[in-house]
Amino acid sequence: MKEDFYKYQAQTSPNPLAMQVSYAKGSYIYDINNKAYLDFVAGVSACTLGHQHPKVTQAIKDQLDKYAHVMVYGEYIQDPAVEFCKLLAENLPAELNKTYLVNSGTEATEGALKLVKRVTGRSQLISCFNAYHGNTMGSMSVMGFEERKRAFRPLLPDVDFINFNNEEDLQKITTKTAGIILETIQGGAGFVEPFNGFLSKVKKRCEEVGALMIVDEIQPGFGRTGKLFGFQNYDVVPDVIVMGKGMGGGMPVGAFTANEKYMDLLYDNPKFGHITTFGGHPVIAAASLATLKELVETDIMEQTLVKEKLFRELLVHPLITEIRGRGLMLAPMTLSADITNRVIMKCQEKGLILFWLLFEGKAIRITPPLTISEEEIKEGCDMILEALDEVQKDLGL
Repeated sequence: MKEDFYKYQAQTSPNPLAMQVSYAKGSYIYDINNKAYLDFVAGVSACTLGHQHPKVTQAIKDQLDKYAHVMVYGEYIQDPAVEFCKLLAENLPAELNKTYLVNSGTEATEGALKLVKRVTGRSQLISCFNAYHGNTMGSMSVMGFEERKRAFRPLLPDVDFINFNNEEDLQKITTKTAGIILETIQGGAGFVEPFNGFLSKVKKRCEEVGALMIVDEIQPGFGRTGKLFGFQNYDVVPDVIVMGKGMGGGMPVGAFTANEKYMDLLYDNPKFGHITTFGGHPVIAAASLATLKELVETDIMEQTLVKEKLFRELLVHPLITEIRGRGLMLAPMTLSADITNRVIMKCQEKGLILFWLLFEGKAIRITPPLTISEEEIKEGCDMILEALDEVQKDLGL
């Protein structure tokens, strides 16, 4: 199987981890030798309720017994999709009341970029340096990391960039700007939070010039920061939300949400202003609905902040300079990218899954399932500290 993996399946990097998965349950993934790996990554923030959560799994099975795909998005009434969009609206600010369901976070970004152009009649888009919003051509155009997109140019024209948390740069948002897209917490850059009311100041500037504000909640969304969406921590209401990853409880999904007066522009002049065959797929929507219900009907989101505190108390080590992020979106920063690489690989050997961030080599990704227990957190942190001690000894630090 490993040989076939390399031979037939296209790779994304020269050195994939290449663990052959047998099954996964709760906070653990098991390989074909039945070795258990404690999962501190959750499919890169996607498995919000862990692996094989009974309510998500049952929702998928129940829907499969009724029907799977029946019609292209938006033509037939399919209960799981409608119920999900309604429950989402009930848990968002009143202005954000209509949702378009798609297949992934990057497609949600594409839809949001099209929407702000359609609403404003303008062409300019603004993003942030070190931003990541997906890897399709439009999303890549607003990626703020030239090294990752140079080989694929030309991309979308009329895109400019600002520095996250830099208020002076907000003057780049003008009457020519259709919209600005920015992550609530910058992911690939190292889980960088906004400070000093930055997001509110972005929204204020947009209102001054008639531009729209898109927030990318693909990583912070669905409870990971202690709120349903990250922006709810920062006293701001955006015009458009982009979401994905944790929305589907491990299933492939995305969506963008805005006010109905904006969203309704996508169905006429031209018709099918955005269209997708499988967006709103009933099985995926059922999984998303079960995930959302579990989040809003329990104290899982509140417990996220308790668990963050425990991580911060436990992960104290001379090689860790700080821990960035919020809730269970955390990035311990080491002294160097080499140290981070060594720690991640040593932890893999010990049975703990960690991962990297796209643009910040010193960051260790910690984004476990929100359902992770305090005992499991302690177990994983013990392995991290053990790995850090070994790296410190290996490097003579």
